[in-house]
Amino acid sequence: MRKVLFFLLLFIRFNAHADEGMWLPILLKQLNETDMQSKGLKLSAEDIYSVNKTSLKDAVVLFGGGCTGEIISDKGLLLTNHHCGYSFIQSHSSVKNNYLKNGYWAIKSEEELPTPGLTVTFIVRMEDVTSKVLEVLSDSMSVRSRNIKSLAISKKIEMEAVEGSHYEAFVKPFYNGNEYYLFVTEVFKDIRLVGAPPESIGRYGGETDNWIWPRHNADFSLFRIYADKDNKPSAFAASNVPYKPKHHIPISLKGVEENDFTMVYGFPGRTNEYLTSFAVDMIVNEADPEKIKLREKRLNILKTEMRKSDTLRLRYASKFASISNGYKKMIGEVNGLKKYDAINKKKVFEEQFTASLNDRPELKSKYQYLLADIELAYKKFRPLNKARDYFIEGIMSVDLLTHLFEYYKVMSLAKSENRNEAEYKKAIAELKRTSANFIKSYNSVADKKIFIEMLSVYHNDIDIESQADIFRDIDKKYKGDIGLFADRIFSKTLVFNTGKIENIFINFDKNRGRLEKDDGYQLIQSLYETYNRKVRDQVANSDSEIAALNKIYMKALREVMPNKKFFPDANSTLRVAYGKVGSYYPKDGIQYDYFTTLTGVMEKEIQDDEEFCVPKRLKELYIKKDFGRYADKDGDIHVAFIASNHTTSGNSGSPVFNGKGELVGTNFDRNWEGTMSDIMYDPSQVRNISLDIRYTLFIIDKFAGAKRLIDEMTIVE
Repeated sequence: MRKVLFFLLLFIRFNAHADEGMWLPILLKQLNETDMQSKGLKLSAEDIYSVNKTSLKDAVVLFGGGCTGEIISDKGLLLTNHHCGYSFIQSHSSVKNNYLKNGYWAIKSEEELPTPGLTVTFIVRMEDVTSKVLEVLSDSMSVRSRNIKSLAISKKIEMEAVEGSHYEAFVKPFYNGNEYYLFVTEVFKDIRLVGAPPESIGRYGGETDNWIWPRHNADFSLFRIYADKDNKPSAFAASNVPYKPKHHIPISLKGVEENDFTMVYGFPGRTNEYLTSFAVDMIVNEADPEKIKLREKRLNILKTEMRKSDTLRLRYASKFASISNGYKKMIGEVNGLKKYDAINKKKVFEEQFTASLNDRPELKSKYQYLLADIELAYKKFRPLNKARDYFIEGIMSVDLLTHLFEYYKVMSLAKSENRNEAEYKKAIAELKRTSANFIKSYNSVADKKIFIEMLSVYHNDIDIESQADIFRDIDKKYKGDIGLFADRIFSKTLVFNTGKIENIFINFDKNRGRLEKDDGYQLIQSLYETYNRKVRDQVANSDSEIAALNKIYMKALREVMPNKKFFPDANSTLRVAYGKVGSYYPKDGIQYDYFTTLTGVMEKEIQDDEEFCVPKRLKELYIKKDFGRYADKDGDIHVAFIASNHTTSGNSGSPVFNGKGELVGTNFDRNWEGTMSDIMYDPSQVRNISLDIRYTLFIIDKFAGAKRLIDEMTIVE
């Protein structure tokens, strides 16, 4: 009876969340096809992923290094989020031509702007290479030895997979290192900006609405992939032509309704769904709150500085958005985990796991001390994790210190007994270039304030034994006044003196002694070397210990529950998530509908508030009801919708499909209550937020007048 009750509890816990999961497309046939079709999918697993024929995977790309995009025309037109293209739009912007503020539309093809540094990656194929990797590994190996061996065999597999081709490849571990998969890719490097709405549309609601539902922003931007005459990847060249994709996604104008099937296809960044209660406790009660505090201090300083001028606002726009995004996400994550009683739910499951072991002697002998070992590992790890977070989120958030760290790295190369001269000269040349760029864009007023705040909170909150000796000097020479210390560093460091820096680079080996005497250099040297000696190595050891235990725990879970379909944690590889459109109740007495409208945009307008400013042209279209063919059957333009798809960072820009494989939206966010889904999925609260594709088309067509882009799409009425 005990066993029956236990497995019943497991069934309830692990199978009730029907929409949970980020699934490998190569495994859909055996794991998900039947379930997806029962929920409304009209396609086969091979229509979604295939190496034998054209499939949806051929139109889904990794955009840059951390977002997703989709191909929406036979001329390589690419759709992603506005916030994914944000830094690239910013790179094309100036105070005179502010494309962030005013938007940009290439009305003619020759107006499409080359974007250096931006890449787009297609997945050519995936392959399970677990047996090839594991055959050279053993459980008796140390974590370090295991990592070295797995990297070596992975590199060999990668090289063999792409030998004689222009393709690239990588191997990644799954299920905490219990399985390995190979990904063969095709990387395009000539990517051009085609269109972006003004911030007043693309970021409508700004930081106030970030991670919040209901949403009313058109979070999209358009780029185009260019290739050589043979349709192969090429660096930028005037002779390059628009890429001809294997597949481009048809676009549906039918919209979505409550309970409709939806599917998100993209590159989710990172999740940790199989953490123990000890890890979740650390995140909820220590790690996230501390990082929230540090980010809040930085944001307050940047916000004050950005209000001073358009130049400063443009300079810090991308940085502010990046800091704020993580800040607000962590707040939602903590609140959601607490509301869901996540720690106790994990503890209950761990009790059930232990009960199963006690009833199965063959498993008990292998895993009976596993949870106790994990608990002890986290007990040792918590103070180290705090010191690491304060160093990374605090000390290394100061622009001056991160720049000085670049000097420190080159100086370390210079002092190396076995230095590689070619590598050394290359590092000096790169440092010279970055040093010149740093001076051009640096704002010492804001950074000095951040310097004072971050060093002060680090000095106050971190155990003195983990701190650099320089803090003792500050206490002695400056009576603990970080502000006075900052005055000296910012007035004396030679990195601000262009003439002196240029002289050092004339003969770096001969003149680097001047740098070693610099107050700023001595500060970063003291901070980093102390961190390296007292924290970094210990953190690495603890990380390795916990990683090894988590690998065993993941293996144990799959042995205890052999009939359970486990999805691997996200790791920036191609995944499928599916769910249904649906409203939800965030709090008692409140229900949020599943869609928003252009009427809601107008209702939110606040005059003279840059976050809620509605462009004149958009108002005119709304007043005239000049919606073209993009209005819903209710007569309004639908802006966004929510569904229960399991998503995370990296899914930004992902295509959202209906059951026929037609594009109905672009994923751009999660609701605040659902940000906990990186750790635990709550079906009643977790919702992904998608931009309705009809609003995207409306903005391109009616607002921007870029009809040539509409004409190259395949639109299903």
